Amino acid sequence: MTSTTESSSLYDNLEQMPVKELLENINREDAKVHEAVGKAIPQIETLVEGVVERMKKGGRLFYIGAGTSGRLGILDASEIPPTYGADPGKVVGLIAGGDKAIRSAVEAAEDDEQQAWKDLEAYGINELDTLVGIAASGRTPYVIGGLRDANEHGLLTACVTCNAGSAVTEEAQVPIVAVVGPEFVTGSTRMKAGTAQKLILNMISTSTMIQLGHVKGNKMVDMQLSNEKLVDRGTRMIQQETGIEYEVAQTLLLEHGSVRKAVDFYNKQ
Repeated sequence: MTSTTESSSLYDNLEQMPVKELLENINREDAKVHEAVGKAIPQIETLVEGVVERMKKGGRLFYIGAGTSGRLGILDASEIPPTYGADPGKVVGLIAGGDKAIRSAVEAAEDDEQQAWKDLEAYGINELDTLVGIAASGRTPYVIGGLRDANEHGLLTACVTCNAGSAVTEEAQVPIVAVVGPEFVTGSTRMKAGTAQKLILNMISTSTMIQLGHVKGNKMVDMQLSNEKLVDRGTRMIQQETGIEYEVAQTLLLEHGSVRKAVDFYNKQ
Protein backbone atom coordinates (compact mmCIF):
# COMPACT_ATOMS: atom_id res chain seq x y z
CA MET A 1 0.00 0.00 0.00
CA THR A 2 1.41 3.43 -0.96
CA SER A 3 1.82 5.80 1.99
CA THR A 4 0.10 9.18 1.90
CA THR A 5 3.37 11.08 1.55
CA GLU A 6 4.35 8.92 -1.43
CA SER A 7 0.97 9.07 -3.15
CA SER A 8 0.79 10.61 -6.61
CA SER A 9 0.28 14.37 -6.77
CA LEU A 10 -3.21 15.67 -7.43
CA TYR A 11 -1.67 17.67 -10.28
CA ASP A 12 0.05 16.50 -13.46
CA ASN A 13 2.03 17.95 -16.35
CA LEU A 14 3.69 20.37 -13.95
CA GLU A 15 6.36 21.25 -16.49
CA GLN A 16 3.67 22.64 -18.76
CA MET A 17 2.17 25.00 -16.18
CA PRO A 18 3.01 28.71 -16.32
CA VAL A 19 4.74 30.10 -13.22
CA LYS A 20 1.61 31.77 -11.85
CA GLU A 21 -0.35 28.51 -12.03
CA LEU A 22 2.48 26.62 -10.33
CA LEU A 23 2.53 29.13 -7.49
CA GLU A 24 -1.23 29.19 -7.07
CA ASN A 25 -1.42 25.40 -6.96
CA ILE A 26 1.43 25.10 -4.46
CA ASN A 27 -0.29 27.71 -2.30
CA ARG A 28 -3.59 25.83 -2.60
CA GLU A 29 -1.92 22.68 -1.30
CA ASP A 30 -0.08 24.54 1.48
CA ALA A 31 -3.44 25.80 2.76
CA LYS A 32 -4.27 22.22 3.78
CA VAL A 33 -1.41 22.08 6.28
CA HIS A 34 -2.99 24.32 8.93
CA GLU A 35 -6.06 22.13 9.29
CA ALA A 36 -4.01 18.92 9.44
CA VAL A 37 -1.82 20.32 12.22
CA GLY A 38 -4.85 21.58 14.13
CA LYS A 39 -6.23 18.06 14.37
CA ALA A 40 -3.07 16.96 16.17
CA ILE A 41 -3.28 19.56 18.97
CA PRO A 42 -4.54 17.07 21.63
CA GLN A 43 -1.46 14.91 21.10
CA ILE A 44 0.85 17.93 21.01
CA GLU A 45 -0.66 19.09 24.31
CA THR A 46 0.01 15.70 25.91
CA LEU A 47 3.62 15.82 24.77
CA VAL A 48 4.27 19.39 25.93
CA GLU A 49 2.86 18.66 29.37
CA GLY A 50 5.13 15.64 29.64
CA VAL A 51 8.19 17.56 28.44
CA VAL A 52 7.59 20.42 30.88
CA GLU A 53 7.14 18.03 33.80
CA ARG A 54 10.46 16.33 33.01
CA MET A 55 12.35 19.52 32.25
CA LYS A 56 11.40 20.93 35.64
CA LYS A 57 13.24 17.94 37.09
CA GLY A 58 16.31 18.51 34.92
CA GLY A 59 15.26 16.62 31.79
CA ARG A 60 15.98 17.59 28.20
CA LEU A 61 14.23 17.39 24.84
CA PHE A 62 15.89 15.50 21.99
CA TYR A 63 14.86 15.44 18.34
CA ILE A 64 16.07 12.76 15.93
CA GLY A 65 15.45 12.50 12.21
CA ALA A 66 16.98 11.97 8.79
CA GLY A 67 17.16 14.32 5.81
CA THR A 68 14.67 17.20 5.93
CA SER A 69 13.13 15.89 9.15
CA GLY A 70 16.50 15.83 10.89
CA ARG A 71 17.36 19.33 9.65
CA LEU A 72 14.07 20.70 10.95
CA GLY A 73 14.79 19.27 14.39
CA ILE A 74 18.24 20.83 14.42
CA LEU A 75 16.79 24.17 13.29
CA ASP A 76 14.23 24.19 16.09
CA ALA A 77 16.76 23.17 18.74
CA SER A 78 19.38 25.70 17.61
CA GLU A 79 16.97 28.61 17.99
CA ILE A 80 16.09 27.93 21.63
CA PRO A 81 19.23 29.41 23.30
CA PRO A 82 19.16 32.78 21.48
CA THR A 83 15.39 33.13 21.67
CA TYR A 84 14.80 32.05 25.26
CA GLY A 85 18.23 32.11 26.91
CA ALA A 86 17.98 28.39 27.69
CA ASP A 87 21.10 26.28 28.01
CA PRO A 88 22.23 24.93 24.58
CA GLY A 89 21.94 21.40 25.92
CA LYS A 90 18.30 21.77 26.94
CA VAL A 91 16.91 21.05 23.46
CA VAL A 92 19.12 18.97 21.16
CA GLY A 93 18.61 18.02 17.52
CA LEU A 94 20.38 15.03 15.97
CA ILE A 95 20.42 13.96 12.32
CA ALA A 96 21.27 10.56 10.83
CA GLY A 97 24.78 10.79 9.45
CA GLY A 98 25.92 13.49 11.88
CA ASP A 99 26.62 17.17 11.25
CA LYS A 100 27.84 16.47 7.71
CA ALA A 101 24.27 15.43 6.83
CA ILE A 102 22.93 18.90 7.67
CA ARG A 103 24.11 20.12 4.25
CA SER A 104 24.79 16.95 2.28
CA ALA A 105 23.08 13.57 2.13
CA VAL A 106 25.00 10.78 3.87
CA GLU A 107 24.36 7.52 2.04
CA ALA A 108 22.36 4.89 3.96
CA ALA A 109 22.77 6.76 7.29
CA GLU A 110 19.04 6.58 7.99
CA ASP A 111 18.92 2.80 7.52
CA ASP A 112 20.78 1.91 10.76
CA GLU A 113 18.31 1.17 13.58
CA GLN A 114 21.05 1.07 16.24
CA GLN A 115 22.80 4.34 15.41
CA ALA A 116 20.30 6.77 16.94
CA TRP A 117 20.74 5.38 20.44
CA LYS A 118 24.51 5.42 20.02
CA ASP A 119 24.26 9.10 19.05
CA LEU A 120 22.03 9.82 22.04
CA GLU A 121 24.28 8.01 24.51
CA ALA A 122 26.99 10.58 23.81
CA TYR A 123 24.73 13.05 25.64
CA GLY A 124 24.25 10.86 28.70
CA ILE A 125 20.58 10.48 27.88
CA ASN A 126 18.40 9.21 30.74
CA GLU A 127 14.83 8.58 31.89
CA LEU A 128 14.16 12.27 32.64
CA ASP A 129 14.67 13.12 28.97
CA THR A 130 12.13 13.13 26.13
CA LEU A 131 12.81 11.83 22.63
CA VAL A 132 10.82 13.04 19.62
CA GLY A 133 11.36 11.12 16.39
CA ILE A 134 10.64 13.15 13.26
CA ALA A 135 9.85 11.19 10.10
CA ALA A 136 7.47 12.36 7.39
CA SER A 137 7.18 8.86 5.95
CA GLY A 138 6.98 7.26 9.38
CA ARG A 139 9.27 4.41 8.37
CA THR A 140 12.82 5.73 8.87
CA PRO A 141 14.85 2.97 10.60
CA TYR A 142 17.12 5.47 12.38
CA VAL A 143 14.08 7.04 14.03
CA ILE A 144 12.18 3.81 14.69
CA GLY A 145 15.21 2.21 16.35
CA GLY A 146 15.90 5.29 18.44
CA LEU A 147 12.35 5.40 19.77
CA ARG A 148 12.36 1.67 20.51
CA ASP A 149 15.59 1.95 22.50
CA ALA A 150 14.34 5.05 24.31
CA ASN A 151 11.19 3.21 25.37
CA GLU A 152 13.30 0.40 26.78
CA HIS A 153 15.28 2.91 28.83
CA GLY A 154 12.21 4.60 30.32
CA LEU A 155 12.12 7.86 28.37
CA LEU A 156 9.00 9.68 27.23
CA THR A 157 8.79 9.21 23.46
CA ALA A 158 6.83 10.90 20.70
CA CYS A 159 6.90 11.14 16.94
CA VAL A 160 6.01 13.76 14.34
CA THR A 161 4.89 12.15 11.11
CA CYS A 162 2.54 12.68 8.18
CA ASN A 163 1.43 9.08 7.68
CA ALA A 164 -1.25 7.58 9.90
CA GLY A 165 -0.60 4.03 11.09
CA SER A 166 3.05 4.11 10.10
CA ALA A 167 5.75 2.14 11.92
CA VAL A 168 7.00 5.16 13.85
CA THR A 169 3.57 5.72 15.42
CA GLU A 170 3.68 2.19 16.82
CA GLU A 171 6.91 2.95 18.70
CA ALA A 172 6.00 6.40 20.02
CA GLN A 173 4.09 6.77 23.28
CA VAL A 174 2.67 10.04 21.93
CA PRO A 175 2.16 9.79 18.16
CA ILE A 176 1.64 13.19 16.54
CA VAL A 177 0.27 12.75 13.03
CA ALA A 178 -0.55 15.50 10.54
CA VAL A 179 -1.91 13.96 7.35
CA VAL A 180 -1.38 16.68 4.75
CA GLY A 181 -2.07 14.53 1.70
CA PRO A 182 0.01 13.98 -1.44
CA GLU A 183 2.74 16.51 -2.19
CA PHE A 184 2.47 18.89 -5.16
CA VAL A 185 5.59 17.22 -6.55
CA THR A 186 5.04 13.54 -5.82
CA GLY A 187 7.04 12.40 -2.78
CA SER A 188 8.71 15.78 -2.15
CA THR A 189 8.12 15.80 1.60
CA ARG A 190 10.17 18.94 2.13
CA MET A 191 7.00 20.73 1.01
CA LYS A 192 3.70 20.19 2.88
CA ALA A 193 5.03 17.52 5.20
CA GLY A 194 8.06 19.62 6.06
CA THR A 195 5.87 22.65 6.68
CA ALA A 196 3.62 20.65 9.00
CA GLN A 197 6.61 19.32 10.91
CA LYS A 198 8.06 22.82 11.29
CA LEU A 199 4.75 24.15 12.63
CA ILE A 200 4.48 21.30 15.14
CA LEU A 201 8.05 21.71 16.36
CA ASN A 202 7.42 25.44 16.79
CA MET A 203 4.38 24.60 18.90
CA ILE A 204 6.25 22.07 21.04
CA SER A 205 9.30 24.18 21.83
CA THR A 206 7.53 27.54 22.13
CA SER A 207 4.83 26.22 24.46
CA THR A 208 7.46 24.44 26.53
CA MET A 209 9.61 27.56 26.92
CA ILE A 210 6.58 29.64 27.89
CA GLN A 211 5.56 27.06 30.48
CA LEU A 212 9.10 27.11 31.88
CA GLY A 213 8.90 30.87 32.43
CA HIS A 214 11.03 32.23 29.59
CA VAL A 215 8.26 34.58 28.41
CA LYS A 216 6.63 37.39 30.40
CA GLY A 217 3.44 38.83 28.96
CA ASN A 218 4.30 38.23 25.33
CA LYS A 219 7.99 39.16 25.51
CA MET A 220 11.16 37.05 25.21
CA VAL A 221 12.64 38.33 28.46
CA ASP A 222 15.59 35.90 28.46
CA MET A 223 16.69 36.32 24.83
CA GLN A 224 20.40 36.61 24.06
CA LEU A 225 21.65 40.06 23.07
CA SER A 226 23.54 38.86 20.02
CA ASN A 227 23.10 41.87 17.72
CA GLU A 228 22.03 45.53 17.66
CA LYS A 229 18.46 44.68 16.66
CA LEU A 230 17.99 42.50 19.72
CA VAL A 231 19.60 45.05 22.02
CA ASP A 232 17.16 47.64 20.69
CA ARG A 233 14.22 45.24 21.12
CA GLY A 234 15.29 44.44 24.66
CA THR A 235 15.71 48.12 25.49
CA ARG A 236 12.19 48.87 24.34
CA MET A 237 10.85 45.96 26.38
CA ILE A 238 12.44 47.46 29.49
CA GLN A 239 10.96 50.84 28.63
CA GLN A 240 7.49 49.32 28.36
CA GLU A 241 7.88 47.59 31.72
CA THR A 242 9.38 50.51 33.64
CA GLY A 243 8.65 53.76 31.81
CA ILE A 244 12.29 54.88 31.96
CA GLU A 245 14.21 56.67 29.20
CA TYR A 246 15.65 54.69 26.30
CA GLU A 247 19.31 55.40 27.19
CA VAL A 248 18.80 54.41 30.81
CA ALA A 249 17.01 51.23 29.78
CA GLN A 250 19.77 50.31 27.35
CA THR A 251 22.44 50.84 29.97
CA LEU A 252 20.59 48.58 32.40
CA LEU A 253 20.16 45.94 29.71
CA LEU A 254 23.84 45.88 28.77
CA GLU A 255 24.91 45.83 32.41
CA HIS A 256 22.65 42.94 33.41
CA GLY A 257 22.55 40.94 30.18
CA SER A 258 18.82 40.26 29.87
CA VAL A 259 15.49 42.04 29.99
CA ARG A 260 14.40 39.99 33.00
CA LYS A 261 17.49 40.79 35.06
CA ALA A 262 17.43 44.47 34.11
CA VAL A 263 13.77 44.90 35.08
CA ASP A 264 14.25 42.95 38.32
CA PHE A 265 17.20 45.17 39.24
CA TYR A 266 15.24 48.34 38.46
CA ASN A 267 12.22 47.21 40.50
CA LYS A 268 14.37 46.42 43.53
CA GLN A 269 15.88 49.91 43.67
